[in-house]
Amino acid sequence: MDLLCAAVISIVDLAYPQILRILTKTLFLQDKSLIFQKIPYIGIGLLLAYVIQTLCNYYVTCQGHIMGAKMERDMRQELFEHYERLSFSYYDRNNTGKMMSKLISDLFDISELAHHGPENLFISAVKIVGSFIFLFMINWELALVLAATVLVMAFFSVRQNKHMHETFLDNRRKIGEVNATLQDSLSGIRVVQAFANEEIERDKFIAGNDAFLASKKENYRAMGVFHSTNMFFQGLMYALTLTVGGLLIAEGKMTAGDMAMFALYIGVFVSPIKILVELTEMLQKGMSGFTRFLEVVETLPEIEDDPDAEDMQNAHGDIVMDDVSFYYDKQEKVLHHVSLTVPSGSSLALVGPSGGGKSTITSLIPRFYDVTGGSIKIGGQDIKKIHLKSLREKIGIVQQEVYLFDGTIKENIAYGKPDASDEEIMQAAEMANLSAFVDTLPNGYDTYVGERGTRLSGGQKQRISIARIFLKNPPILILDEATSALDNESEQYIQQSLEKLSQGRTTITIAHRLSTIRNADHIVVIEDGRITEQGNHDDLLDQEGTYARYYAMSQN
Repeated sequence: MDLLCAAVISIVDLAYPQILRILTKTLFLQDKSLIFQKIPYIGIGLLLAYVIQTLCNYYVTCQGHIMGAKMERDMRQELFEHYERLSFSYYDRNNTGKMMSKLISDLFDISELAHHGPENLFISAVKIVGSFIFLFMINWELALVLAATVLVMAFFSVRQNKHMHETFLDNRRKIGEVNATLQDSLSGIRVVQAFANEEIERDKFIAGNDAFLASKKENYRAMGVFHSTNMFFQGLMYALTLTVGGLLIAEGKMTAGDMAMFALYIGVFVSPIKILVELTEMLQKGMSGFTRFLEVVETLPEIEDDPDAEDMQNAHGDIVMDDVSFYYDKQEKVLHHVSLTVPSGSSLALVGPSGGGKSTITSLIPRFYDVTGGSIKIGGQDIKKIHLKSLREKIGIVQQEVYLFDGTIKENIAYGKPDASDEEIMQAAEMANLSAFVDTLPNGYDTYVGERGTRLSGGQKQRISIARIFLKNPPILILDEATSALDNESEQYIQQSLEKLSQGRTTITIAHRLSTIRNADHIVVIEDGRITEQGNHDDLLDQEGTYARYYAMSQN
């Protein structure tokens, strides 16, 4: 419908000079009475044509933009959903600000191209082809001169296009870097102000902003050359029409009236050329954005469901790591041939120096990363043969750095079970030792937590994350240094909550405070990606190794 309306717009514009030419050679040469008789009907006909053209123009402008907005929405949805499927390794390598730039600003230019491109190209093609047909009908010799001019103009435009594309692509990269700096600085504003380093962040932003300006300058220079060159050729067409047309009139090969019609058709012809020039700029912006869009959507998630994957059959079964090795991006190995078993319902504690591989082990079990050697089985089922959704639904993770979403306490607890009732949410909060604190708040569970929970203390945020896990009620629990960043009083509350949470679940705990895991069924010491000691608390003290040294230090 959009293209049909575009065709009507073009045909009306093409028809007017031809109607005028016909009338000047027929009706306008007749007597006055005939002109008075016919001209009102012609005027009414033209008025109706322009009314129809106006309605078509409204449809093209309004509906075309709505169509573009829908395209933008669909592409943004596709990109967001693809971001959600990408593995942790992709986020390890890419900046959030740059990803947001692709999700927002790039897609606008793509949608502008997607709906304006075909429509403008169609209008331009109809007008240019139609104009040339009429120009050749009026005088083929002058039309050939203009055709040659258009070919030279096209040659220069194509050459300049390549440079414009490079500058637009560079624009996209530079604004992505500006967004990345902005996102980084604003997210860490408390650290920035705590260190009084506003000047450093300002300098970083100025550097990125100036780099973007330099890129835009180069872009506008290329656009300036492109636009001015095209304007020169458009002026040249008028000059050639007057010069060559004058010579043809002198030789009797053309009438003055025909040259006037020629000038009108050049006006019709130049209009789509201007549209094509604008379209070229739009094309470069859209294609540079589309190139970046494809970079993301063509990136395959490293962690995907196996074609033969099934739902988890026995989430309460033993967790068995058999000769597991792992490295990030084919660099030095993080884990070396680790084998261990966590019996169903038991508790395993992982101890060792930072960077030893403890967090890596807990990231491999929910398949945030895939093992590069060996296998991990839960209830006898290889986790690579389990649907990711099914696997992760059965695992609850309490991390040291709690992430709360922008919303209320109730909404953040309900993240563990989105369809939970108010009663279930309050029960989960009670089990996490959170309800007494919530009762002191004026808005209770509807209290706004602030971005990333900035209005709450570390202990309060941690209890919300624990309530979230109580609500999820998974059979497998991973505690990643959940109390290491808390004060003694908060740690006591959290530890009580974690003990309740661990009951009846297979629990894997990473801990630096050994007092929190001395009652674990099995303790494993991980150093340099290898198991160096294992046993219960008393066994490891008797071995007088790393664990015993850590424990002695904790008692001082």
